[in-house]
Amino acid sequence: MSVAASHVVVSLVEKYPNYLIINLDKLDYCASLKNLEAISQKHNYKFIQGDICEPHFIKQLFETEKIDIVLHFAAQTHEFDESSPKRPTNPYASSKAAAECFVQSYWERYQFPVVITRSSNVYGPHQYPEKVIPKFISLLQQNRKCCIHGSGLQKRNFLYATDVVEAFLTVLKEGKPGEIYNIGTNFEMSITQLAKELIQLIKKTNSESEVEHWVDYVKDRPTNDIRYPMKSEKMHSLGWRPKVPWKEGIKKTIEWYRENFHNWKNVEKALEPFPVTQPFMHIDIS
Repeated sequence: MSVAASHVVVSLVEKYPNYLIINLDKLDYCASLKNLEAISQKHNYKFIQGDICEPHFIKQLFETEKIDIVLHFAAQTHEFDESSPKRPTNPYASSKAAAECFVQSYWERYQFPVVITRSSNVYGPHQYPEKVIPKFISLLQQNRKCCIHGSGLQKRNFLYATDVVEAFLTVLKEGKPGEIYNIGTNFEMSITQLAKELIQLIKKTNSESEVEHWVDYVKDRPTNDIRYPMKSEKMHSLGWRPKVPWKEGIKKTIEWYRENFHNWKNVEKALEPFPVTQPFMHIDIS
């Protein structure tokens, strides 16, 4: 369950008391029901454990529950704007791009009402610590060094979870079927800059030598893209813009992980550096 998904579920339950909000989750390694304890007893909330890849289960779910709208939270490939061509740089990104094309085809061929959203990197409470911000925070809070892949010059745009929630709600109300919306922010920071800022906030130091002490550079990940810029004018035209400043959002996030790091089982594994495999040659003889 992603950070955005947790926040969206909570927000929907609280904002729409007259609607039944069904939360379907496989409960994989990165999911934790503890993140949803605040709404677990609400009359308009229902949790169902299941896998969307099991067609018979999904068919039965739609036959037994009166479902009007489906929000499917899966990561999306980042483009410059909604019409930019997809250029995935690894098999994982390729699978996401293919899924997006598959969904779009249902709108083009059958006018099935779908809306696709793509967001900048989301951060905030409830995020599994394999992602860079909660990973760095958790490492530092355990007196361990931040592992930076490669030069650390790669830049990322970070968007606080509640801003993404508001974007999804805006799309539900104002979005048009068949459209694609980028949910982005102009706030951008390099991974090295991110590590140094978190070190200053958590370790209470501005000394350059002390800051460097908490950084460990490791071998870079394969196809570690340098930037993911996005244009979000289309979302702005619907009336949405990010509201939470970085300093406010990161402070709340640091405080949350200080008390909730162990919400997940075997969470220590998430703090290991990204595994870098040895390159190999594949020859297609088909």
